[in-house]
Amino acid sequence: MYRILKREGSAKRAEFETVHGTIQTPVFMNVGTAAAIKGAVSTEDLEGIKTQVELSNTYHLHVRPGDKIIKQLGGLHKFMSWNKPILTDSGGFQVFSLAGLRKIKEEGVYFHSHVDGRKIFMGPEESMQIQSNLASTIAMAFDECPSSVADRSYVEASVARTSRWLERCKREMQRLNSLEDTINKNQLLFGINQGAVYDDIRINHAKRISELECDGYALGGLAVGESREQMYHVIEETVPYLPGDKPTYLMGVGTPANILEAVERGVDFFDCVYPTRNGRHGHLYTNHGKINLFNAQYELDERPIEEGCQCPACRRYSRAYIRHLLKAKEMLGMRLCVLHNLYFYNTMMEEIRDALDRGEFAAYKKRKLEGMQNL
Repeated sequence: MYRILKREGSAKRAEFETVHGTIQTPVFMNVGTAAAIKGAVSTEDLEGIKTQVELSNTYHLHVRPGDKIIKQLGGLHKFMSWNKPILTDSGGFQVFSLAGLRKIKEEGVYFHSHVDGRKIFMGPEESMQIQSNLASTIAMAFDECPSSVADRSYVEASVARTSRWLERCKREMQRLNSLEDTINKNQLLFGINQGAVYDDIRINHAKRISELECDGYALGGLAVGESREQMYHVIEETVPYLPGDKPTYLMGVGTPANILEAVERGVDFFDCVYPTRNGRHGHLYTNHGKINLFNAQYELDERPIEEGCQCPACRRYSRAYIRHLLKAKEMLGMRLCVLHNLYFYNTMMEEIRDALDRGEFAAYKKRKLEGMQNL
């Protein structure tokens, strides 16, 4: 159940009840592709840095260790010892990112595994079956993510197929949730809106999938090559045509600035690899902009990454020490940087929720953006 607590313009402050706990939104989901956050981050770490939702990847877990193995072991929550909500993406984005390894047909997509080259077929039913085996809290519908620069006729055909696939996903999930041996019989399904940067295709698709009454809706196919202005425009045009009484999820986005702009336009859920990927390369988010610890200026810097930050890295270690670890290729350096970045994102979402509770989001957003000018 999704309940809006406060509104400020199009921005929403809400709660989303699930079988694995209530999610306070707006929320940033921490990306653990293969059931772990890259950078040696444990489940205990996630609990300590304010993580509400962990996101794992259907395709990657299907390839390794195998979703049937995870089901035998009691599902993804038990497997990774995490008792809060988990969202699994559908494998649809791999249709986009593994362009050289796949063939798309009406029945689904034929892949070659990026690990060992073996043939894999995934369609709507297979994606739902894999996600049911994983027993995630929220399953994403199987879709195709067309390139933002694809021509109009291709995008129209792709989006029509994604609509047909969503109908098949919904039927299959209802069947799976009714089976006796299904681990999570309350698994939720989010539909995905596509349409590249064509307003009318996006809006028509939003109307079509809204009729199917999913548990939530995502905007897919953004932050894949279009400009920031185009992305914000698509969000602004499309969100009003998605159900206002269901959560809205902007997939794979983004920077702190992207998140602030999208919250203002009515988005509830976010995920992105930026904080973890950038952290592993010594690029750190602060309220005063982004810093690169590999820079020589931090060699003798005894300050924490950010003064006043309560993350595990800032409470104890200096920039100089973490820089040394990174230069020496010690895993602890990556780990501390990833923990800091995820804590920064999770804390920013907490601040956003507090600002919305107080009716001060516009002022908060302006202040935050001015402080982080190079983010």
